[in-house]
Amino acid sequence: MSDTESLRRLKAQFGRLPGIGERSAERMALHVLLQPSDEAMALARAIRDVKRDIRPCTRCHGLAEADLCEVCADPNRDAGAVCVVARATDMRALEAAGAYRGVYHVLGGLLNPLDGVGSDDLAIASLLDRVRGGGIREVILATNPTAEGDATALYVLRELHAAGVRVTRLARGLPSGGTIEHANPTMLADAMEGRTELQDHEAPAGP
Repeated sequence: MSDTESLRRLKAQFGRLPGIGERSAERMALHVLLQPSDEAMALARAIRDVKRDIRPCTRCHGLAEADLCEVCADPNRDAGAVCVVARATDMRALEAAGAYRGVYHVLGGLLNPLDGVGSDDLAIASLLDRVRGGGIREVILATNPTAEGDATALYVLRELHAAGVRVTRLARGLPSGGTIEHANPTMLADAMEGRTELQDHEAPAGP
């Protein structure tokens, strides 16, 4: 089957997805082409709805379809414990582990001066505002155990020092250099349960 212009465009779009190579993009494009029209249109509508309806939560910056995400809107969550993560995918991974019943704060990335990402590019100021607003007894730093994750955690720790709030870090059940998003649920549950308290002079990195 020779490619038409529209099929080439579809393959190119699938090829832009993370982890999708040329052959996989071709298979996905052909699958869409050969699907019944109603199924293909359902996929198109789902993509449209995700882009149209999902927005940052006004409190934690996670993914939401209303002002508050499902976690922030849940009255049964422990609002006194705030778990700080780099991205919404990390929040999803920790939720899947099922070992945490507090709330979250999504920074939107990690400090990385080489890529031009500074503290003003992350949702650190809004985290400080949440803590200063009262009612938070613990902030859990759940950034990845990488150079960027440790630098971000140390920066946040120092910024929180004056707020008088307890600051903890996930236990090093997570492998050095690994990512929360790709850790298995058992590993994440162990890391959450074994979190340790940090002092403002301590770097978050483990031994």
